[in-house]
Amino acid sequence: MPATTPRRPSLQQIIEEQRRAAFVGREAELNLYRGNFAIPPEDPRHRFVFHVRGNAGVGKTSLVREWRRLAGEFGALVASVDEGADSVPEVLAAVAAQFAEQGHPLKALDRLLARYRRTLHDAASRLAADGGDPSPGALAAAQAGLIAAGAIPVVGALAGGIDPAVVARGAGGLRAVFGGRARQQEEARLLAEPVRVLTPVFVAELDRVADTVPWIALFLDTYERTAPLLDRWLADLLTAGRYGELPANLVLTLAGQRRLDPVRWGDRARLVADVPLGPFTEAESRRLLTGRGVVEEPVVREVLRLSGGLPVLVSTLAANPGAAGEANATAVERFLAGESDPVRRAAALACALPRRFDEDLVAVAAPDSPPGLYDWLHELPFVVAPHSGRSRYHGVVRAPMLRLRRTGSPRRWKETHDRLADAFAARRDAAAEGADPERLWAEEPWRRAALEALYHRLCARPRTALPEAWRAGIAVCAQQPSAARHWARTLVDAGEDADSALLRDWGRDLLAAVTDHGPRPTAALGLLLTRAELTDKDRAAALVARAWDRLRAGEPAAALSDHGRAVAVDPRCERAYQGRAVVLRALGRYEDALADLDRAEEIAPAWAWAVRERGETYRRMGRLEEALTVLDRAHALDPSDALPLGSRGLVRHRLGRHEEALGDFDRAIALWPEYAWALARRARVRAALGDPVGALADLDRTEELTPGLAGTEGERGEVYRATGRYEEAVGCYGRALALDPEYAWAHGSRALALEALGRVPEALADLDRALELDPDYAWARVQRERLGREPSDAHRDPSRRDGPGRPPGG
Repeated sequence: MPATTPRRPSLQQIIEEQRRAAFVGREAELNLYRGNFAIPPEDPRHRFVFHVRGNAGVGKTSLVREWRRLAGEFGALVASVDEGADSVPEVLAAVAAQFAEQGHPLKALDRLLARYRRTLHDAASRLAADGGDPSPGALAAAQAGLIAAGAIPVVGALAGGIDPAVVARGAGGLRAVFGGRARQQEEARLLAEPVRVLTPVFVAELDRVADTVPWIALFLDTYERTAPLLDRWLADLLTAGRYGELPANLVLTLAGQRRLDPVRWGDRARLVADVPLGPFTEAESRRLLTGRGVVEEPVVREVLRLSGGLPVLVSTLAANPGAAGEANATAVERFLAGESDPVRRAAALACALPRRFDEDLVAVAAPDSPPGLYDWLHELPFVVAPHSGRSRYHGVVRAPMLRLRRTGSPRRWKETHDRLADAFAARRDAAAEGADPERLWAEEPWRRAALEALYHRLCARPRTALPEAWRAGIAVCAQQPSAARHWARTLVDAGEDADSALLRDWGRDLLAAVTDHGPRPTAALGLLLTRAELTDKDRAAALVARAWDRLRAGEPAAALSDHGRAVAVDPRCERAYQGRAVVLRALGRYEDALADLDRAEEIAPAWAWAVRERGETYRRMGRLEEALTVLDRAHALDPSDALPLGSRGLVRHRLGRHEEALGDFDRAIALWPEYAWALARRARVRAALGDPVGALADLDRTEELTPGLAGTEGERGEVYRATGRYEEAVGCYGRALALDPEYAWAHGSRALALEALGRVPEALADLDRALELDPDYAWARVQRERLGREPSDAHRDPSRRDGPGRPPGG
């Protein structure tokens, strides 16, 4: 049999081997990590989490790379993820891909991820085709449901879940994936709660492969940027019983600049090995220089002076130390001292301008560059190529390069940034094809390209591009508040890189506002409204966005004020009239609300939102026949919207048309499976049609989506009371009142259940309390008078009497 020719190593393999050979220092950290593999997981000394922390340039990435190599020597299955992963599903996909490359595919997870991507794509495609928007009320309900389900952290960015606005729309386009069959319901939950659905499968797959390998080692780099996305998820992952049992041979490594959040990680401190890194000692720096052949003392002292002991600079300057006596050479000149070709040197400086780059962007940044520049850049020690494929210069090296480029040639600085902005704008426009124009900030590819385009515009012309940044901020706060920190960070980066105090101050203040207030955009919008020179249209849009946030937070007076200011600023802003109508309706000012809806429809006659809100207003006023006519028109204008169907279903129920009502609720929930309001109301209809099992199932699902609501327990009590299960009904009403002691309707309902059990004095006390809370509660007054004067009738079945009226929110 002929001998096989050994496979020659690739360029990347040679570079990696050279990097490994050049690694010096950090012996204590290497020994700590190496020694952990010799300690059984059952031993209290074993650590399941390592946290490497330190300022930029101290060598965290290099140390983690060495730890990865050590883990491999112990037979570990290894995967690493950095800030390129913007969500939990992306992290899981990256880990699965790397495990598959090592011969251990996570097949069940891969199948579910593929299904998630397909479902998300189908939903987005159909949404784009159908058009339309959610009402802010629906958006609030959807976001509340997603937060309760864990798809959106209470603080921080969206953790892998779909935009609440997509869920809120109900989106007729979602009927391709949402429906009544079990599989469609499963896909609906996967789309709305990807973290909850994907993570248990991931944990189960880890447990399976853990039986086939000695260790599993996961690495999360640049954790200071991804912690808002992943910190809660990781803490939950390590909590017993939350997502399943993790294998004991798993070792997790986090690398970031800051300490772990003591609130979230305090109880898990015994699991974590904290590994702070500082600059190299002089001895470590000298050892690295000696290994590179840099031994002349004047040159060594110059490298030590320029580098400050930062490993990335020591390593870079060791490759290009310069000659003795060049004490005035800049660090940038030293970084590129080994390259004599002026074209390549200029191209390397130009490629520092994008925050991240790929081969196409290299051609844009350095259009006159020689062939092979992209590969040559990756030979430089300060170029980082993460697993996502988006390369970047190390920040410690990039900063002086940007400074040199900016001050050395302001004209080329602007021209290069303009070219890069145009390139990202083209990517942004391509990503917008087929997407809902009202929900673009929720689309990650579009958002990433839009922010990079904005960054380069700001760097080229800080003052003239700032209004564009303000408008972008208003849009992101209105459409996707959880992405506002990415927008604020873009201003911070542009301010630092362009050396613009104006941008730097704006960015820092906005980032602080976003960080301090979690997903609420009110503070950031307040800054824009008080400090930015906005157009009337922009100011109205910012006021409307802030008004909806205030209404969701239970601040109707502030919301009403903001909508009023928006109308004053821009009298033709139909969204301001429609929004103010919703607030006025919530305050019981129905005629004023209808007047605002008249104005909104006058400005935008075919706008389905305004028509739908009119129908809902008529319903709440008790003008049921008029509501039915208007809701028919709203549904005809936008058949993809679940909300008119829900409202119409309740109207038909009130009119005694229960079968038609059930059909409306069925269609509404098929369009929007997380429509908790419609689920609770469908339960009423099912109970009226003699289907208590279906009614209770709807209420169980309502509780899953919006836990802890008094109304859900009250509705459950109604079902039990209607079927003669009075003791259980009393228990449900009691739980409802524990959640909301001023729930007059629950007191009235419990009175009937207590009467059926022969507990008339308690029933009378409940009716007294109901009337105390609501003196206008006519039904309760009638029942109080009946029980007071007809004690002999107490044996009659109260379930056959008229119900206690409409519960709150009905």
